[in-house]
Amino acid sequence: MRRSQGFTLLEVMVATLIMAVAIVGLLSNISSATRNASRVRDYDRVTQLAQLRMNELLVDFRTPLNVPLAGQFDPALAGGLAAGWQAWLTNVESPPQPSPGDLTLDRLELHIWWMSGPQRKSIVLEGFRHRVLQPKDITPAGEQ
Repeated sequence: MRRSQGFTLLEVMVATLIMAVAIVGLLSNISSATRNASRVRDYDRVTQLAQLRMNELLVDFRTPLNVPLAGQFDPALAGGLAAGWQAWLTNVESPPQPSPGDLTLDRLELHIWWMSGPQRKSIVLEGFRHRVLQPKDITPAGEQ
């Protein structure tokens, strides 16, 4: 009986097939991970811009009530993404008979959108602020 040295052609072919299947699986996982990382990066960048816009609108007491506001983010700040926002500031709670100096509660709804390839994505944020009523904020009885 002759003792064989090395591998047979069949063994080499089976080993090559197993390696090919493993490599294809790894490359697929790497591709998916790269796409997910890109999506997460875009979402993270947009949420930071959204928080910045939310803070700016909440502290600016000149922001008008019940008037839709909109704008676009600078692509340099958005990492090259086309992105924008829409906001609505409304009063949600006031005293029954408001007078100057009373506190009121305003609600800011902020819609952020961005383009992810051909698809438009969006998120909505909501914030509240207290505001001291000024004489110009009080409408006399009978006027609306």
